[in-house]
Amino acid sequence: MPIEQTRVGNPETHCFFSAQENTQRLIVEYRLLGQLLQTLLYEEIVNYKVCHLNSGTTFQAMGVDDNGDTVIYECSGLLSESFQLIRLYHTTLVRVSSSGEKSPAHLHQMLEELLDKEKQSPNFASFVAELEQTFIKDVQSRVQKYHPSIPATQLSPEDLERHFMDAHSYHPCYKSRMGFSLSDNQLYGPEFGHAFNVVWLAISKTRSDCKVSHKLNADRFFLDTVDHSIKKLFEERLNAHKKNTTDYRLIPVHPWQWEQAIISNFAHELSSGELIYLGESNEKYQAQQSIRTLQNSHDPAKEYLKLSMNLTNTSSTRILANHTVLNGPIITDWLQTLIETNDTARNLRFVILKEIAGISFNQDQINDTRKPQTYGSLGAIWRESIHSYLDEGESAVPFNGLSHLDNQYNDSDSAPFIAPWIEKHGLSTWVSQLLNVTVQPIVHMLYAEGIGMESHGQNIVLIMRDGVPTRIALKDFHDGVRYSTEHLSRPELAPTLVDMPESHKKLNRNSFIITDDVDAVRDFSCDCFFFICLSDLAIFLKQYFELSESLFWEQVADVIYTYQQNHPELVERFELFDLFASTYEVEELTKRRLLGDGERRFKQVLNPLHKFRKSNA
Repeated sequence: MPIEQTRVGNPETHCFFSAQENTQRLIVEYRLLGQLLQTLLYEEIVNYKVCHLNSGTTFQAMGVDDNGDTVIYECSGLLSESFQLIRLYHTTLVRVSSSGEKSPAHLHQMLEELLDKEKQSPNFASFVAELEQTFIKDVQSRVQKYHPSIPATQLSPEDLERHFMDAHSYHPCYKSRMGFSLSDNQLYGPEFGHAFNVVWLAISKTRSDCKVSHKLNADRFFLDTVDHSIKKLFEERLNAHKKNTTDYRLIPVHPWQWEQAIISNFAHELSSGELIYLGESNEKYQAQQSIRTLQNSHDPAKEYLKLSMNLTNTSSTRILANHTVLNGPIITDWLQTLIETNDTARNLRFVILKEIAGISFNQDQINDTRKPQTYGSLGAIWRESIHSYLDEGESAVPFNGLSHLDNQYNDSDSAPFIAPWIEKHGLSTWVSQLLNVTVQPIVHMLYAEGIGMESHGQNIVLIMRDGVPTRIALKDFHDGVRYSTEHLSRPELAPTLVDMPESHKKLNRNSFIITDDVDAVRDFSCDCFFFICLSDLAIFLKQYFELSESLFWEQVADVIYTYQQNHPELVERFELFDLFASTYEVEELTKRRLLGDGERRFKQVLNPLHKFRKSNA
């Protein structure tokens, strides 16, 4: 259940470095250091060696101390069969001096000794700041003594957004939230479960762009989506400003964004009446794991709101660029048409949570000097709720929750979130069913349609019945698809998208939808789904249920081959989008953060599916 928002600071927000909280603080510190080190190793940012001993595998990263002597950061861990990912056992990390003396590792000393060359990067200081903020905000979330009142597997989809508070399993800045104070984090962070009011503005149609699903009327939708109090304020405030309601639209704003960005950056429009403050909604909303996507606390079946935030988290700014806001409804209408007109897609029964509407401030009429601070900072997307698709007796779980360990930060015995389901249905049966319902839709959209999708752990929602996955819902498509028009199966249905401005391309060279490179289409799906989602799960199942990683990937291969056998008409496309290639290209998230977006930061990784390649595949 959501907790009512209060603006009075809770003492726990500021006083969690007491001796009583030492256990949680140490666990977070170990995680931060371990997660940082394993990305530095995996992306080959530091020199290291792997020692295979009878007692296990040890990783040794080489650095230099203040005296110019060699220092080693040593940690036990796993060299995974899943893309050769490195998973360190965080609590085993130690610093070994040149004389062989072992001591605990500490963040700033480790950065100084391992990243001496990278310190010259203009991004280094902000990277360090993000690590510091990740530590303090994760500690803040862990000391709140959160315990669900019912078994975790019985929690609602809304409550699970709070329950799964581990955030990104790979990125070392997994909870940086640059821009949030600790009070902000407590009010708006998903781990705290607070419900809060959204700010509503009226925006002149001449200063805004909007797009809605082809089944909707824009003016009617924006009025129907708000509660009665905002409709009333819309009429009253516009009458007071001597404005015509037909010349304006409604736009929601995150309360943090209103205070931190809109008031100052849009002072001109607020003064001119092109933007008019209406007030806060009576309805309350609650943050999902992605922070800027909000669920309605009064009516979970109502659309989610995805709102612009000038917030940096996992090293990405959480704004909503104008072209992505407008492309959301265009892309999801297209995807829905493809699904509805394909027998296999209909039979798989997977769901697209459509982005049915988007509205954004149009920058065309402002001076160039204002564009950087206003770009993407005033926009909103309405996305369908998962409740629109749940049948009686069904529940929903974000995919990234499958590798969640309950009670790992408190005094209770830790246990995998999925353990009750596996105990009830059996490991082999449960995993087989999971892979069937998740892998097939992803490979279908790639093979049959030619579309790669950014299906990482938060973007896949499992629809469950009695603890068994039955189908999936996919979401977040406004900038989360990739395709080559030439290689679409039905290019005549391809959408006409709003172009990305050149300035955006310079900011992020990896932010594109259309490409001529078919491997880039394949790798878009493979990076997110196979490399992130399935690898996390494969390693987790090995560690906690003793399931062989090789067997796991063989099961994945079997699902893919079954799909291929059932669709011989697509044989040329199986070769075009080769999922059994020896390598995939994946993004180097830490290197990108350290060295910037001036060039693409990717590496070739060994594909665990390759060894199951059939001779005629």
